[in-house]
Parts: sequence; structure tokens; C-alpha cells
Amino acid sequence: MTYCSKCGRELTEKECFNCGISEGVVPYCSKCDEFRFPPFNTAVSMVVCNKDYSKILLIKQYGRDFNILVAGYVTKGENLENTLKRELKEETGLNILSFKYNESQYFEKTNSLICNFIIQTDNEDFKLTSEVDSAKWYPINEVKDAIKKNSLAEYFLNLALTKIQ
Repeated sequence: MTYCSKCGRELTEKECFNCGISEGVVPYCSKCDEFRFPPFNTAVSMVVCNKDYSKILLIKQYGRDFNILVAGYVTKGENLENTLKRELKEETGLNILSFKYNESQYFEKTNSLICNFIIQTDNEDFKLTSEVDSAKWYPINEVKDAIKKNSLAEYFLNLALTKIQ
């Protein structure tokens, strides 16, 4: 962010203090006398498990030949829980039986904070929409070999496996 989104003036960098605690150097508009925190996207991703946590669903999207986790962006007015339900339903037709937070990571490539969850579905009968090319349930002991290597999806999956096994 180079210019103020409110008045258009070029931003400078200034240390921001909140209650006497430094939040670091932040873009600052001297005309508006306000800090302009850089915007970023928020998304969810999910390690989708069947009812007894013995299988995990991986998907392929956008013509790519590798497996990833179900994911999607939070839209205006949504909370993370609603986004989880909407994205899982939109992409696979599945419903959430339960979910728990796994971890979050900033993903620089898309300027997004990715909030990952472990999802338990009510059944294994997915119905793909046009957003997903293919999907497959993998036994828990085979899923690590099927996920895209050196990806954020692999990182979240590996962390989730330590929590569900």
C-alpha cells in the first residue's frame, strides 16, 4: 500500500503505538493523521474427515494434477464457521457434523490469512460441483503420500494428523 485509500496522499512509515505498546512500523497518512494497516484476504481450509476419522477427503481443482484441501475465501459479513459450512457444501455437497480449529498461517502468494480446521462430515457421499475437478477419500495411513508435497495443505494435514490419530 503506497497511497492513502481515503485521501490519496502518499503514505509514510511510522511506528504505531497502541496503549504504549509498539505494533511496529505501519503505513501512515499525515493528512488524515491515521495509520493504514495493510489489507489482506481471509480464507478457510479444512482437513475433511469421515465420521470415524479413518479417511480424509482430498480434492483437485483448476485443471491441476495434485491433491489439496477444500478451501475458500471468507466473504463480507461471514464468520469462519459459516464459511466452513458454505465452502464444504459448495464444493462437495457434504455437511459438517463437527469441527475444531487446527492452525492458521499467512500465505504470501495470495496475501491471505488461511485459517485451517479439522472437519468431521456426516457421511462420505460427496457430490462435486463445477468448482472441483475430482475428489477422493484416502485412508488415513495413505493420505500423506497423496497430498501436494511442500505445500501449505501438506503442512496443515500433517499437523491435523497429530491431533486425530
